[in-house]
Parts: sequence; structure tokens; C-alpha cells
Amino acid sequence: MEDAISKFHVAGAAIAIVKDGKIVHSKGYGVKSINTGEKVNEHTQFAIASNSKAFTAAALAILVEEGKLSWNDKVIDHVPEFKMYNDYVTQNFNIQDLLTHRSGLGLGAGDLMFFPDGSDFKMKDILTVFQYFEPQSAFRTKFDYDNILYVIAGEIIARTSGMTWEQFIQQRIFVPLEMDNSYASLGMIKNTANLALPHDEAKGKLKQLNSFNDMVNGAAGGIYSNVDDISQWMLMHLNKGKYGSDLKKHLFTEESQREMWRIHTVLEVSPSPRYNSHFAGYGLGWGVEDIKGTLCVSHTGGLPGMLSKTTMIPDLNLGVVILTNTAEGGAGLFEAVTQTVLDSYLGLDKLNWVERYSTMLQGMQNQSDDVTNKVWETVKKSSKQKVSTQDYVGVYEDRWFGKVEIFMKDKQLWFKSYRSPKLNGPMYFYKANSFAIKWEYQNMNADAFALFTLDEEGKAQGIKMKGISPGIDFSFDFQDLNFKRIDK
Repeated sequence: MEDAISKFHVAGAAIAIVKDGKIVHSKGYGVKSINTGEKVNEHTQFAIASNSKAFTAAALAILVEEGKLSWNDKVIDHVPEFKMYNDYVTQNFNIQDLLTHRSGLGLGAGDLMFFPDGSDFKMKDILTVFQYFEPQSAFRTKFDYDNILYVIAGEIIARTSGMTWEQFIQQRIFVPLEMDNSYASLGMIKNTANLALPHDEAKGKLKQLNSFNDMVNGAAGGIYSNVDDISQWMLMHLNKGKYGSDLKKHLFTEESQREMWRIHTVLEVSPSPRYNSHFAGYGLGWGVEDIKGTLCVSHTGGLPGMLSKTTMIPDLNLGVVILTNTAEGGAGLFEAVTQTVLDSYLGLDKLNWVERYSTMLQGMQNQSDDVTNKVWETVKKSSKQKVSTQDYVGVYEDRWFGKVEIFMKDKQLWFKSYRSPKLNGPMYFYKANSFAIKWEYQNMNADAFALFTLDEEGKAQGIKMKGISPGIDFSFDFQDLNFKRIDK
């Protein structure tokens, strides 16, 4: 862990390992904040981001067992307002479809409603937004990871149980498992003394970020927890839903466990002679694969400056969780250290995973930097070119994302979103009818192109967008936008 923190430039991290029903290691490394220098410990709370999805699946399993819903219930039977991109999909979309990333929508569709944080989109917007997207594959045929369908799952939990998703997770999962320092949202943390703060690396130096604001519910990624508490979560799963000192209590049945860990959406297997894997897929809130002839379930999580991974090998009665508070490098750390721990229990020869991931991440970063640097070099060369900025000024609207305005600010063309106020920034001429936008928001690498369509007089009539960097986070789904000019 110490080697990985140094190599991947991570501010702080924590790891816990459970084996044969016991916590065999639970410890913090590095600092919660580079500004305070306070140390991470096993109780330090991190945003676990998409590791929250497994809690949403477990909550639904509890409601299924109580007879309040069925996995195959149609979503519209519980949420009549729900509307997908065509009538057949709307009528047949069931609860498991919300959890399995096989909707036919593209990767991260609609995430721009919540990334960056601080937008004004509400549940009523989310329920009907899907009708405006172009499907990228046939329904239930292809895996494309999404977040906002999990938000719908959270709404079903709320409507079925009579309490918010956050209250349900707190009362029906955290309390019985004695996850006493875990919270279903940032807003529920009253004492933030042991909260890890997110960090990013800029020009070789770490900078501290603000914590990511809560979404309309946390079903896709809202939980804050620590490695000591996640150990209880892993132990319960490894005991097939049972918990407590004598394992007499159960959160859900073994049948529900099998349903969550069954492959619902098939994924391509990465050939690996080292692990001899034959299958991979997505269950309900968990990734599923085989390594060395045994089942492995895992999930990762990511928010600005917060990255995490939970992994279990049930046949070895083994679980590993790693939580980090640094973007980019955190992924290298959680992958490298998890692989090292798993290899030791699988009896494999030593491999320097830290070095391997460090080299790989650096290569990816260099490739991404090359692309973005060339774009900004082109912008610099184009700066002397005369551009009729007034042809682009105006108000434009996208059917799901709402209005944006292109206007002049201090002799500079500027972009601002009405509904997502952090999406604003100067626009620089690039080539032809395209501009590069440098967002004021720089907590994530999300600068984007604006590609204008012009009428016969050269006046802009519409805007399409795409990310500049090949390494842009998929949650900035600029490609799903199609703005039309609405001012006359």
C-alpha cells in the first residue's frame, strides 16, 4: 500500500481483507486531506461511489423476499411516468433491467444531468429523459454501463417501502450489519471529522477538491463508508446473506445471493493465461467472472477524486476492499494492490502489479495528453483568424438537457448551461465551425468541442458536442446532446 501510494501519487487510501469469517487486516494509509495532513484510519469515510449499486440490488432483494415486488415486475407498474425510447421497451422494461446495463442506451447516457454536480435536475426529469436518446444497441443485447437507471431503481425502493432510498439503506442494511460509520448520503454525515476529501493531480501536484454534492438519490453512487464497515458487508455476502456472531440472522436468502451473483448480461472475457478465465458478465450490482477455476465478484466506484474497489472470492472465503481519495492514481492503486492480495491467496507467483499498472496508466495519460495538447496548440495557431462571433451568439435548447446560451463576455465567446451552472466557460475557435470549450469546472478532465451547424447565411442553427480528451470520463455524455437554436 505504501509503495502504491507513492508510485500512483495518491493522498490517502484504506484497505481491509476478510478471510474465513474474520477481518485479517484493516488499516488506513496516507492522509485524508493534503491541507490538514490528518492520517487515514480504518474508520475514515470515503465516497464508495458505484459500489453503492450492490446495496441498491440488496435493498430490492429484501423487498422481493417480503413480497412487495418481483424481480420481473414491469417498471411502469411501480413508476407509471417511466418512459423509454420506444413503446415496446417502456412496456417490457423490468426491475432487473434497471440493474444490468442492457437497456440499449449508450454508455453513461444522461449522466450529464449530474456531472458536474450542482445541476437542478429532479426525479421527474429523469423518469422521462430516456425517450430523447437514440438507442445504441437492441434492447437486452449489449452491455453499456449506466447510472441513472439505478436512480430509477432507488425511486422504486422509495415508492415500495414508503421511505427514501437513503432511509431504507440506513435502517435495513447499515443498522443490522452494525455499519455504524456508514451513511447513505454526504448530507447525512453530521460529524465530518473523519471524512476523506477528494484530490486530483494537476501538473504533478495534488490539489484538494470539494466533496461531490448528493444526487436526487444515492442509488447509483451516493454511499459514504469505510473499510471496517465494508468488511461487515463482505462477511455477510460471504456467509450467503447471514450475519451476527452466531450467523442466525439473515439480510437476504441464499437464493437472492445467487440471483445477484448470476450473470444477467454477458461481457467479453479478457484472455489471461495467468488467471485462466472463461466467462465474465454483470449480475445485479456486481461484476462476475471466473479466475483460476473459482468465482470472483467485484465492483469499482468512481467520483471526482474518489475511487474504490470491492472484490470477493467466495470459494476462498476471501474479500478485499480498497478505498482511495485521489483521481486517476487511485484506480492504479486499487487494481495493483487488489491483484497482489488475490495472487497471494491463489498461490500464484509474485508479479509487480504496482509497476505494471504504473507503466500502463502513464502510457494512457501520455496518449491522452498528446491529443489534448495538439487541440490547444491548434487553438493557439487559430487565434489570429477572424471569426464572426455574432453568427454563433444565441440561445439553444436540447430536448433533455435544456437550454444553453452562447454569448460575448469581455470580448470572448462564452458557453453557459442554464440547468447545470458549472458547465460554463470560454470558447476558442478551433477549425471550420468548431470551438474548444475550457470549462471553469476543472475537477475532472471534461473540456469539450462545440460543433456548430450553419444556415446558408453562415448563422449557427444548432450545436453538437463531444469531449476533447480520449480519457474523458464517460459520464460527460456530450455526444448525446443535440442543441437547436430557439432565439429568433
